[in-house]
Amino acid sequence: MASGQTFSKQTVNLGPVEFIPLGEGRAYRIGNITVAVFRQRDGKLFATQSHCPHRQGPLADGIVGAGTVICPFHAWKFDLATGRCAAENVTLRTYPAYDLDGRIVIEME
Repeated sequence: MASGQTFSKQTVNLGPVEFIPLGEGRAYRIGNITVAVFRQRDGKLFATQSHCPHRQGPLADGIVGAGTVICPFHAWKFDLATGRCAAENVTLRTYPAYDLDGRIVIEME
């Protein structure tokens, strides 16, 4: 980033929380990127890049639980809060996600 250059955060409303069943994920296209949004069984929301860095597995189709998602292609396990992979030295891009009055909201730069 160039000196003095700043980026503003953009808040994106993705629709009703009920669009994502508890314990599942969904992919959302926002502009020219796709984001995977996960809703844990306790209702907490997380958002990450949409594909696994290993073999581009669709993370929204992965197994979600205990703050993690497991890639459906080769079972790489990622922490949803930090994006860190449990077994490899890779990290997913993550985005702040939350429930605002029953709506899924994420913040992007």
